[in-house]
Amino acid sequence: MADIHGFKNYSRSLPEMEDPKSRVEHFKEFSLESSIGHTKNQASRCMDCGVPFCHNGCPLENKIPDFNDAIHKEQWRKAYEILKSTNNFPEFTGRVCPAPCEAACVLGINSDPVAIEYIEKSIIEKAFSEGWVEPNIPSFRTGKNVAIIGSGPAGLACADQLNQAGHLVTIYEKADRIGGLLRYGIPDFKLDKKVLDRRITLLEAEGINFKLNQNVGVDISPAMLLKKNDAVVLCGGAMVPRDLPIEGRNLEGIHFAMKFLTESNKRVAGDQVSGINVEGKNVIVIGGGDTGSDCIGTSRRLGAKSILQIELLSKPPNQRSEDNPWPLWPMILRTSSSQEEGCEREWSILSKRFLSTDGTKVSGLEIVKVKWDKGADGRYIMTEIPGSEEIIPCDVVFLAIGFTNPLLEGSFSELPIALDSNNNVHAHDYKTSIPRLFVAGDMRRGQSLVVWAISEGREAAREIDLFLEGEESLLVSKTRNELAV
Repeated sequence: MADIHGFKNYSRSLPEMEDPKSRVEHFKEFSLESSIGHTKNQASRCMDCGVPFCHNGCPLENKIPDFNDAIHKEQWRKAYEILKSTNNFPEFTGRVCPAPCEAACVLGINSDPVAIEYIEKSIIEKAFSEGWVEPNIPSFRTGKNVAIIGSGPAGLACADQLNQAGHLVTIYEKADRIGGLLRYGIPDFKLDKKVLDRRITLLEAEGINFKLNQNVGVDISPAMLLKKNDAVVLCGGAMVPRDLPIEGRNLEGIHFAMKFLTESNKRVAGDQVSGINVEGKNVIVIGGGDTGSDCIGTSRRLGAKSILQIELLSKPPNQRSEDNPWPLWPMILRTSSSQEEGCEREWSILSKRFLSTDGTKVSGLEIVKVKWDKGADGRYIMTEIPGSEEIIPCDVVFLAIGFTNPLLEGSFSELPIALDSNNNVHAHDYKTSIPRLFVAGDMRRGQSLVVWAISEGREAAREIDLFLEGEESLLVSKTRNELAV
């Protein structure tokens, strides 16, 4: 146990952030560096529970009490070794994970949970600064070739695991840079792309081969990849955005959120992009999740005149409700760093139709307020509130209401891949209906978190290695994702 009195002696404390007024002037990360002593105190709050529910909350089953104890004892190298044994990329999860482990922390029953995400980031950044993170080049090769389609967190994790098992891995990425969602879906102020490039450089040094601008299904036949390789893995993510098919949807100025975020990330990377302009514009973001929040922070930095975020669901309570007990994910009101930087937020809003003054460009959104009542079966029923109709002026609208399913383009039709009821790729033990074709990440489980994608990639790699070699050499938990909904 880190410190038997730690959770009583120290309160939860996160690193300070740059003031919102100054950080919106740039796209750099704005979390300020904290001291070793501060991190040690936060790790000392861990109670080393008899049953650590944080393990259950973490899709990777990170050994959280173990690395907290190591930090309390100032054994940073040991903490790093513990962390990397379960998490391939803690520098990603330490920045962009919503930390379900913290929601499950036992201390969170009647106090603030341990700051696990911050501690995780501190460990990996300490490891990089000390030079402990070095290329781990496999000492042998099996001669088996594996092609991975998609270089997001699932593809990178799967590639890392299979490469360390001695297989020859090639990643095919349809974009011009490696990283998938990490590269183009998350703004630099949340994940500096230098952090991503640092890891990719390591993966390349360890022997993973990357092929850019290769859109499998369009530029390359998946059947050809299956013929050339011993196994192929689908890690392309859930790329089909959920649309809002209401009147006026075809008007100019209405965009999917990911298009906007991708263009912005390209600009920050130095590319010449003539895309969506929000400077001096009234922006509406439809959708209250992380993607919508990223649109807010990006719009603010690009000079939007006003930003309104609307959400169909009702406003969450400030504290857990009786039907949302620990250790379930707390359905409570949260304010993201981007929302903190300036925007209006409205809940229980149903979008009715887009309006235009010139018949071409969007100029307004007609909405109506709704109420949610629990029915006899326990399900919530939405009803419109009469007389609450309103027209909100706007110049730009971003649809940030999630993703529906993977995008299987072009020549994928030549492969009769079985899909599930949600149009995700159906799989058992990460095996699809096509021999030697595997799947991991959002293509299998649907839209999810970066930490789940890494977990999926790791566990798919285990199944692939077992398939190729006939015995297990990659030790990862198998049951979590197979049982997860």
